[in-house]
Amino acid sequence: MSGIWPGGVQCAAMLSFDVDGVSSWIRRDPEFSRLPSLMSMAEYGPSVATPRILDLLDKYSIPASFYIPGYVAETHPRLVEDIAARGHEVAHHGYMHEAPASLSPREEAEVLDKGTEILAGITGTAPTGYRSPGWELSEVSLDLLRERGFLYDSSLMGDDAPYLLETDPAGRPMVEVPIHWLLDDAPNFVYAPSANRLGPMRGPDEVFSNWAAEFEGLYHYGRAFTLTMHPQYIGRPGRLRMLERLINHIQSFPNVEFMRIIDAARLWLPDEGEKRA
Repeated sequence: MSGIWPGGVQCAAMLSFDVDGVSSWIRRDPEFSRLPSLMSMAEYGPSVATPRILDLLDKYSIPASFYIPGYVAETHPRLVEDIAARGHEVAHHGYMHEAPASLSPREEAEVLDKGTEILAGITGTAPTGYRSPGWELSEVSLDLLRERGFLYDSSLMGDDAPYLLETDPAGRPMVEVPIHWLLDDAPNFVYAPSANRLGPMRGPDEVFSNWAAEFEGLYHYGRAFTLTMHPQYIGRPGRLRMLERLINHIQSFPNVEFMRIIDAARLWLPDEGEKRA
């Protein structure tokens, strides 16, 4: 056991959901909004799959983190309210799923402020966690996040457990909760011929095997299992049953704690450091 987690915890398991809905497709190409089949597949995420996911999390009393673009929050405010009311984290994921690296610094700041205003207007609390759409930050992203009081980012891949990012000159600490493409459902399931996305559409058993193996490795080293999923993909019934199977597998290991990403990140803030010992 590496001893990075509080108490007797060997591994933290974090389930996260990027509720992109139609935003990621429209951002990719505004003309996609004229494709009813593509839009309906995307809308399945917030309208059908996410309520089903919330019930699954309730069944196992698992807290999770939901990254919601402002546009999706605007068009599904009751869903956002429900996510927050059930005790899950509501975190920032752009407005129309804009990758920060594709924006000017001014545009990126505007997107951050707009998304925060929308989420805070629905939940009553400004988000303090951020995940970049497309998982590619700009050169100024971390500075903009610090200036706005965000406690963590979850877009980088430099470790397999949370770590404290370099403090800026103003002394504002921020934590990175890293992710990885291996623990993302999109590379396994995205298939949309009209958008020229011809992914492998792997079967649930193969994905379960990959994710379970990675969990077991991270558990062995005492690190963090941070799984990123998109309701429009993972929320298909057969895949959701696979996720339930994975939850059962993880729960069969001793000393595993499911956490919201914001709660794991707080453990790495300087004034929380002694609590990890």
